[in-house]
Parts: sequence; C-alpha cells; structure tokens
Amino acid sequence: MKFMLIMRATDDAVAAYQEMPFEQVIEAMGRYNESMMKAGVLVAGEGLTDAAEGFVVDFSADKPLITDGPYGETKELFNGFWILEVSSREEAAEWASRAPLGPGSYLEVRRVTGPEDFPADNEWIEKEAGWREEQARRAEQQ
Repeated sequence: MKFMLIMRATDDAVAAYQEMPFEQVIEAMGRYNESMMKAGVLVAGEGLTDAAEGFVVDFSADKPLITDGPYGETKELFNGFWILEVSSREEAAEWASRAPLGPGSYLEVRRVTGPEDFPADNEWIEKEAGWREEQARRAEQQ
C-alpha cells in the first residue's frame, strides 16, 4: 500500500522553523529520508517553495480563475510530502510519527489509490495502466 504524508504547520511552527539553522533542518530531514530509503519504503518525497510562489486554480465559476499566492491560512498550506510503500496503515503511522517535526507541525496521512481501487474493465483505467507500463520501460532504458 502507498501512503502520502502531507506536511502542514501552524504560524508558530513556521516561525520556529525559520529560526532554526538551515543546516540543522537539512540534516534532520536527510537522516529521516535516509532511514526510509534504507528500509525500502520511500517512493518519493519533496519540499515545496513558499506559498507566495504558488497559485490556485478555482473551478467555482464557468471559467477557472487563477489566483496568485499566498492563499489560505498557514494551517491550510501543504509544505512538502513523502510517499511511502508500506504493508499497512499502522506501518505508515509508525513512519509518520518518526518525522523530525516540532510543535505546531503535523502530517496528514492518506492512502494513495491504486489500480485495485477502480474497475479493471474501464477504458481509462486500462489506458492509464498502459501509460504506466510505457513510462516504466522508458525509465529502464535510461
């Protein structure tokens, strides 16, 4: 099973992070990432730039509206993520609890859907499976 760990924080947690030496943050995250790589559970993980660099596409109107960041409250922002391949929800929770995050930070943990979650005989599900196979072949050739 794949799970996404979505990193979020309060204003206080963001302020505390900004007070920490950057090398300390990088080292803590590096050690955490390394532990997941060594365990063979880390599929992907990235941090995100400041929300001021982002934008939102709102589909509430007939024509989608694009609004530059920052947007929303800090607690609504998504600061980074990890995707883990683990055997259970409990294992995902165990890895999430080891993240080097402080007070005011939290992880939202969500299962990533897979082919088994959709009808196998759907045209678009079949096409996506083909696209993924093709992508895997290309990656092997590189």
